Amino acid sequence: MSAGPARSCAFAVVRRVFEQGAYADRAFTAEAAGLDSRDRALATALAYGTVQRRATLDHVAGCLLHGGVDGLEPHVLAALRLGLFQILFLGGVADHAAVYETVELAKSGRGGGFRLVNAVLRRATREGAGLLAGLDDDTPESAALRHSVPEWLVARWWDELGPQTTRELLGRVNQPAESALRVNTLVIVPEAAAARLGVASRPAPWLPEALVLEAPFDAHASELWHEGAIMPQSRASMLVARVLDPRPRERVLDLCAAPGAKTTQLAALMRDEGAVVAVEQHPGRATALDQTARRMRASCVSVEIADGAAVRGDGQFDRVLVDPPCSGLGTLQSRPDIRWRASPSRITELAELQARLLAAAAAATRPGGTLVYSVCTISRQESEGVLDAFLAAAPEFEADDLGAEYPEWRHPSAVRYLQSLPQRDLTDGFFVARLRRR
Repeated sequence: MSAGPARSCAFAVVRRVFEQGAYADRAFTAEAAGLDSRDRALATALAYGTVQRRATLDHVAGCLLHGGVDGLEPHVLAALRLGLFQILFLGGVADHAAVYETVELAKSGRGGGFRLVNAVLRRATREGAGLLAGLDDDTPESAALRHSVPEWLVARWWDELGPQTTRELLGRVNQPAESALRVNTLVIVPEAAAARLGVASRPAPWLPEALVLEAPFDAHASELWHEGAIMPQSRASMLVARVLDPRPRERVLDLCAAPGAKTTQLAALMRDEGAVVAVEQHPGRATALDQTARRMRASCVSVEIADGAAVRGDGQFDRVLVDPPCSGLGTLQSRPDIRWRASPSRITELAELQARLLAAAAAATRPGGTLVYSVCTISRQESEGVLDAFLAAAPEFEADDLGAEYPEWRHPSAVRYLQSLPQRDLTDGFFVARLRRR
């Protein structure tokens, strides 16, 4: 007998992420083709959970091996991680099934490594829970190991958010992300979309176009998606366009537009009346963005292949959105490999790029116009750090008091800005600021 389709899919995703540097979501989309809904849900939990919990799994494996995992063959290490995740973290899976099917997966490589996998996983069924119980979150170092987050990131959150908030955040980032959809009101009303979904859903306060789903749902396989009626999008992401608040017949600039969720939401809020100029530097992403706008019936969107930081020559805009590349540290639940890709040096590079893009966005904002800056991260350097430096150098702009307007999303310390937090708001971590040009 061989391993089942869900575990085989998860094993392939884990190997592609850690051996080839693939993005987990893209690898999963490729490997999960053809899975039914039940296997797809299990494969998602296995693949994403194993990638997220890598540091903790490697620690336990090292204890059971009486040494580190360095030097193990890649397929053996991938099998150990996948098997240990099932035994230690995935409820509802019988230990014998986890051990047997994982050993079968380990046999895909050459040599007798599957025997080591078998021995370690059997020991884990007896000793693994005790090893996990010995981990605490009293210090940044121990919390990083317990919650499988890089030490530098825990130390940064410890300093910026405080120990207790950091512990609460770490307790959330390895849980499944909230599943939410934005209903495209250019095509259908939310009530009609909810009736056609086939899964239970509920509306979201402040976001009339949002549906929060209460069961797994493959949006891209849905007729509603092909009709342009829905877009998978977190509530925090939807908040950004609401804060910009575009009106019909206005001229709007979306400076870093791909993949297009916010772009098409802007068009829907404008009732597709006016103009949304969507800028994307990468030609392939620009093509995909244009296809998304067409699918979502957003005819007012025009896609422009250009460097968002370059000086524009087409006049100024009523409203400008700059949602620049960022570390993505607010999306650790839905993008499990992000934590292993980020680094302090990369955040510094991103903050410099974000400052240039914000300056370009400001230059494109007309007097009396509105500028929104947002990033899907929990990082002072990329959020209030960028905004405070910009406002100090640009006295013609002032920040709206968004904390008073949206008190439930208020930033914990910089109260004029918004900062959603996964453990508090049950959605992605987004920073949002709105500026007005005098």
